[in-house]
Amino acid sequence: MSDHWIKACLNGSRRPGDHPALPLTPAELAEDAARVVAAGAAAVHIHVRDDDGAQTMDGTHIAAALRAIRARQPGVAVGITTGAWIEQDLERRLALARAWSELPDFASVNFSEDGAVEFAQLLLERGVGIEAGLWTVEDARTLVASGLHDRCTRLLLEPREREPGAALALARGMEAVLDEAGASSPRLLHCGGAAAWTVLRDALARGLQTRIGLEDTLELPDGTPASGNAALMATAVAIADSL
Repeated sequence: MSDHWIKACLNGSRRPGDHPALPLTPAELAEDAARVVAAGAAAVHIHVRDDDGAQTMDGTHIAAALRAIRARQPGVAVGITTGAWIEQDLERRLALARAWSELPDFASVNFSEDGAVEFAQLLLERGVGIEAGLWTVEDARTLVASGLHDRCTRLLLEPREREPGAALALARGMEAVLDEAGASSPRLLHCGGAAAWTVLRDALARGLQTRIGLEDTLELPDGTPASGNAALMATAVAIADSL
């Protein structure tokens, strides 16, 4: 087992048909969570779906997914997304989060989105850990200005650049802002698409947390299609162990 901390991002905004092993239902998420934990995942991150397969922040669907995963894989930390694309109206989003009966261990809050600080504060009040999603240097500045940079479960360095060199340069820019503020929360560095594996290697080499899964890439480092999330996680753990 690797000493590195690697999270599995099981589905993201992928659509049915994007990959034959993409987990969407509570039962599929639960089985996949068990597989990635067996492969070395330290936690899982999911995008919850409703009965029609659309992303949702509705508490009934969130509870169903969380309970299924926790019953199948007790003890695993489970996080969800709160992306504004799911529910664009901030007041509606806040109301949904206030009504959650089953709480995730953590939730990602994107600091590029309107109302991120207010939403993060609500989740903290409810006892939900915050993963601060930072896509740009300006997002890092927004987080620092909020004073929440030392109250987060993790700071997600998520450069939107897909060229590996540009992605790493953007991540370094975000880190510089956090360093200047003395931000002490753990940092997780990852990227999607063509830069996914290069950025993962960089994170592991520097002792940062990272993540991998079908949300970020459908391919193994050599460009061949991955059979699923467990194969991606096993490859990431092997890379970590090699370092």
